Amino acid sequence: MAEFSDWIALFLRWFHVIAGIAWIGSSFYFVWLDNSLEEPPEWKKQKGIKGDLWSIHGGGFYEIAKYKVGPEKMPENLHWFKWEAYTTFITGSLLLIWLYYLQASAYMVDPEVMELTAGAAVGLSLLFIFSGWAIYEVLCNTPLVRNGLVFLSILLVIGTVYAWLFTHFFSGRAAYIQMGAMIGMVMAVNVMLRIIPGQKKMVAQVAAGEAVDPQPGLIGKQRSVHNNYFTLPLIFMMISNHYPMTYQHEYNWLVLMAIVVITIWTRHYFNLKHQGRSKPVILVTAALAFAVLAFLVSYQPATASTSTENVSFSHVQQIINDRCTACHSRKPTDELFPVAPLGMMFNDQKDIERHWDRIVARATVSKDMPFNNRTHMTEEERKILAQWQPE
Repeated sequence: MAEFSDWIALFLRWFHVIAGIAWIGSSFYFVWLDNSLEEPPEWKKQKGIKGDLWSIHGGGFYEIAKYKVGPEKMPENLHWFKWEAYTTFITGSLLLIWLYYLQASAYMVDPEVMELTAGAAVGLSLLFIFSGWAIYEVLCNTPLVRNGLVFLSILLVIGTVYAWLFTHFFSGRAAYIQMGAMIGMVMAVNVMLRIIPGQKKMVAQVAAGEAVDPQPGLIGKQRSVHNNYFTLPLIFMMISNHYPMTYQHEYNWLVLMAIVVITIWTRHYFNLKHQGRSKPVILVTAALAFAVLAFLVSYQPATASTSTENVSFSHVQQIINDRCTACHSRKPTDELFPVAPLGMMFNDQKDIERHWDRIVARATVSKDMPFNNRTHMTEEERKILAQWQPE
């Protein structure tokens, strides 16, 4: 049954990634397109065209025009871009439910962070996610939204509060995913309740021959730009479970927010570049900030060397048998993992020595293994593992 559960998780994750690529790709494309439009010739202006663009791709030329408000007559076929967003949100929600909510005691609850029941963890997750979206929506309906820098600064402060909350209630891995789920919900609801309804209203007005109210379109563009800046932070959160040195850090909430700021700053470079304003200093400072963050997260203060003479392999093997082989063996006994994760098995000395660098990295440096410390490895045992070295 556990293997069947893994197949469902695989399908949902695969589908989610494919849909996410389509959604983020279209977001990048349309922001690029909007920023790259050029002033059209006079005859196009007379038809109500605000900007146009010529491009070449796939062996052909494309002429693209954007109307200031709308065309005189609705075309027979109008292509909508919404299901990429809807599918990403639906599959992401199902994956969150299937992997984290239905297995909350394993994936969300870390007793070393906070003692929670599975039900409490799920309830808090929903509370945080929905309240985060509600706060964003309230802010978008205030004059603050018209000042981009002020609005962004407020969002970053609020985001920092939520990052702290997530990392002080849930396991580090789950905390980053909850943050991603909250941002993903904001983005999806922007499409569902702001962008698409505004577009439907504009279409109805053009079809009825009425004057088009530009306000829904302006709001839709504003939310689309917000989504564009959210994309790079969200992508990191989607893949963060592969990088425990971030979510297992002592200050994991600050690490998360540092990455959010760096990736938003990076996205800003490309948005400016599409407007013809190349500012490579943005990329340089983003790269330097990332390098500094990597150094600070990876830095380990020097400690007095400890003799390894008293640490025998039999002692090390006993610790691994007690704490690791429930998952990492040829026949795992942990119900969550019917197959050894990443194919790493520690059944004998040869297995252990082959994977020793990874064992030390995950059990003594990032300390994200054992998974959520389900087998209760002690600090003393971690120190013993750190002292031993294969011959």
